[in-house]
Amino acid sequence: MLASLLAVIIGCAVLAPLPAAALGRDEENSVDIYRRFNGGVVNITSRAVAYDFFFNPTPTDSSGSGVILDSHGHILTNYHVVKGAQRLEVSLADQTKWPAKLVGADPQTDLAVVMINAPRDSLTVMPLGDSSGLQVGQKVLAIGNPFGLEHSLSAGIVSMIRKVVKAGEIEIEDVIQTDAAINPGNSGGPLLDSEGKVIGINTAIFTMSGGNVGIGFAIPINTAKRIVEQILSHGYVIYPYFGAETQTVTPLIARALELPVEHAALVIRVWKGSPAAKAGLLGGVQRVIIGNTIVIVGGDLITAADGMTVNSAEELRRLLRRRLPGDIIKLDLLRQGKRAVAEVKLGERPRERIGSKE
Repeated sequence: MLASLLAVIIGCAVLAPLPAAALGRDEENSVDIYRRFNGGVVNITSRAVAYDFFFNPTPTDSSGSGVILDSHGHILTNYHVVKGAQRLEVSLADQTKWPAKLVGADPQTDLAVVMINAPRDSLTVMPLGDSSGLQVGQKVLAIGNPFGLEHSLSAGIVSMIRKVVKAGEIEIEDVIQTDAAINPGNSGGPLLDSEGKVIGINTAIFTMSGGNVGIGFAIPINTAKRIVEQILSHGYVIYPYFGAETQTVTPLIARALELPVEHAALVIRVWKGSPAAKAGLLGGVQRVIIGNTIVIVGGDLITAADGMTVNSAEELRRLLRRRLPGDIIKLDLLRQGKRAVAEVKLGERPRERIGSKE
């Protein structure tokens, strides 16, 4: 009798549910951020029309993520998420779907703003942080729609702040590298700090397999703020126009050409009627092969701009991007071995309007 009673008691003890484990402070922080700001992340479906071998139209759908910027329905995402779309649809966290229009985009930074006409009380506006003081090792969270799996959360750290990352025509400065899991579909979604503030827009991964391998990249939110401000004001982003193509001078090139400097930006082509042409800059006149590199020689060497040393063509481009149309930039040159100075009044880069302000 006693043995049977003990067996029942032991059986009940085994079957009794265990108390839920207490969350650690870091876990509580992640749970709290997700609960508060998950609603500020949207799923964006883009429909384009492709044509098969027989020229039959074939609709194709792709998806990405976006960040709600304000109660007017403006949403920040990546340009590559909406590029070429004939139709855009935004899904909110409450499962409602809204047609969206493209307000404007900037292919150079891979950012775009779309807009939906949804009730204000259905929009969770995401707080924007400051990406200038990020530290390697600090915690970050990513919310998005990887592989169409809506509103997924991943966590990691800031792995590195890359001075510049270039992919094709896109060149972005101070890019945030993270090991938080970022996959196709996360593009355009937010990278958050431990306060839940957006410090980056997830944009790309480095992968050999198509999936996450712990190397993801996010556009810093300070860059995004500048782009968004111009898109909302003008419908496009204003960039200065220099009007000359340059090539980086390396020590190998400098030795082969017997140049007096080892690092500079060599002017290889000047566009007719451009600000550089009006300032008298000279382009190259002859092609030579140095190692595996074709160099167009005979043009001006730019060694400094506004008193700052120019070590490469990339440095010059980054310096010019920080200027505005109408600014005058003073260049220190070497022209046929002699020092010279040129003052270039920057113009406004010709643009193609993408989207509509209406």
